[in-house]
Amino acid sequence: MKILFDGSSSFTGYWFIKELHGAGHEVVAHFQQKPEGFEGIRKERVALLQSLCTPVIGKYFGDDEFIALIKSSKWDLFCHHAADVTNYRSPDFNVIKALQGNTLNISEVLDSLKEQDCDHLLVTGSLFEQNEGSGDEPLNAFSPYGLSKGLTWEIFKYYTQAKGMSIGKFVIPNPFGPYEEPSPTFTSYLIESWLKKEVPKIKTPKYIRDNMHVSLLAKAYKEFAESLISQKGVLRINPSQYVKSQGDFGKQFADEMKIRLNVDCPIEIFDQVDFPQPRKRVNTTKLNAKELGWDEKTAWDDLAEFYISHYRK
Repeated sequence: MKILFDGSSSFTGYWFIKELHGAGHEVVAHFQQKPEGFEGIRKERVALLQSLCTPVIGKYFGDDEFIALIKSSKWDLFCHHAADVTNYRSPDFNVIKALQGNTLNISEVLDSLKEQDCDHLLVTGSLFEQNEGSGDEPLNAFSPYGLSKGLTWEIFKYYTQAKGMSIGKFVIPNPFGPYEEPSPTFTSYLIESWLKKEVPKIKTPKYIRDNMHVSLLAKAYKEFAESLISQKGVLRINPSQYVKSQGDFGKQFADEMKIRLNVDCPIEIFDQVDFPQPRKRVNTTKLNAKELGWDEKTAWDDLAEFYISHYRK
């Protein structure tokens, strides 16, 4: 397939493009700036992507340059992975501004795709949106950012159906793996603490979440993307892996890293009494890792190797 992909510099974007490229697909990846404009681990991801895709530098989804890019070629699939994430952890996250950016000129974008013989879209969603996954009812959005993602999906779904196009939604749980951002992400925080000979504190051990190796997530994404071309309508997948409390996942992660890093991996588990977020929210689609060509031991080994090369001084 020839695939147009936006949101390419993100942690999961890197892994999805890598997997699509490895399967022989041609990926044209949209970046908002040149590789040297990024910083830290994101800059490293973008540099690695240069050989895995055809990079195109542009400003925003839906602007004139983006529509011109669509009209420049024929496409089999458009993957809308980009989203406004400015201050996404803040309760003051601007939902309306994010929604406008995520869906800018959507009708014209879709018409341009149809003109180029592309009538299949893949939109990335999040488990933390409203009405996603399984867990405590009602399935409210975790945050204003989650709300913006859920509303973005509804707008894309409405317009694609109105125009007779097909759309798939790939719902991301809690991915972790090589080239993830440093802390405050959960696993990076644990690693940074252990390699500094500090004891990380798990303050929300009773939350039941769905953690997943990003390498397995990427294989599921590639397979779902390939399946969309032969199907019509609205489709979705909610891939799931380690469904357990954050305390238990922290222990599992410590056990896997201790034998590979040869360092003590203690954790301090707090007695959680406050639950500002849903106590349980998990995905619902169990994956067949063997059929996807994924090996769990190799994934843990690769993760430890990445930590050694990037975190250990």
